[in-house]
Amino acid sequence: MPIDPNAVGMTGEPVRRSWNSKDALLYAVGVGAGCDELAFTTENSQDIQQRVLPTFAVIIGGGGAPFDKIGSFNPAMLVHGEEGIELCGEIPTEGEIESTGRCVAVWDKGKHAVVELESESVLVSTGEPLFKTRMSAVLRGEGGFGGERGPTAKLEAPSRAPDHAVSYQTGRDQALLYRLSGDRNPLHSDPAFAKLGGFDRPILHGLCSYGFTGRALLNTLCAGDPTRFKSMAGRFSKPVYPGDSLTISMWVEGTECVFQTRNQDEAVVIDQGRMRFS
Repeated sequence: MPIDPNAVGMTGEPVRRSWNSKDALLYAVGVGAGCDELAFTTENSQDIQQRVLPTFAVIIGGGGAPFDKIGSFNPAMLVHGEEGIELCGEIPTEGEIESTGRCVAVWDKGKHAVVELESESVLVSTGEPLFKTRMSAVLRGEGGFGGERGPTAKLEAPSRAPDHAVSYQTGRDQALLYRLSGDRNPLHSDPAFAKLGGFDRPILHGLCSYGFTGRALLNTLCAGDPTRFKSMAGRFSKPVYPGDSLTISMWVEGTECVFQTRNQDEAVVIDQGRMRFS
C-alpha cells in the first residue's frame, strides 16, 4: 500500500523506556560534553549533583510512533527531516517513561512524502508529563499520491550579526561514541555501507549534531540549568562528518531564540532553529 494520508490522527501502542545514570552520562559525552560540564558527565564529583542534558529526550522519547500505519515505503530511503522537543520539567537521572505517538501530518511534496510524528511521554512513577518530541521523516520517492503539499513558510535568521556564537569541535570517532546510546545504523560507522548510501565515509548522526547544538543553547542561554530549557526544534539541512567543527549562532528576542548550526565551511547543517528558555 502506498503512503496513506488517512493515517493522520492514528496512534501507536504505548511504549515504555527506562534509563539510568550511566545512560545519561554516556549520552552527554556522546554529544561532546567533557570536563567543563561535570554535572552532565560525572555522578560523583564533589559538590556537584548529576543532571541530564535536555536533548537526552530524543534518546528515550519518541516511542509509540505509528510508522506501521502510514503505508509502505523503503526504510533505506527515509531521511530525518526535523526534530523538536518540548520539556515539561527536568529529566531525572534515572526513571521510566511511557510514550504514546501519533501521526500529525502527511504531506505530498511531489517526488517525496513527508510524515510528521509526535510522541508524548509521562513518568510512570508519577503519571506526570515529562516531555513531547516531534519529528518529520522524508520518504524519498514516495510522493505523488495526491495529498496536500503542506506549508512552505520558512523561518529566516535575522540579517544582523548573531547575539551569541559558540563553536565546538567534533571528534573523528564521535559517531562511534554516540552510537552507543542506541542508533547502530552502519551509515555512521561502516565505510562500505556509507558508500552504498552515496557518502565517501560514515556521517555523523543528525541527532548528535542536534545534541551539540542543544549544549550550546543550554550553556549560553540557560547558564547550564536544564530547568530553564523549555523547547528546541530544527531542520537537518546537510550531513555532518565526524571531525567537523560546528558553530551555533543565536539571535535572541526575550525568551526566544532563532539559531543556525554551520560547519567549518560555513555550510548550514541545522536550520529553521527555534528555542524557548526562561
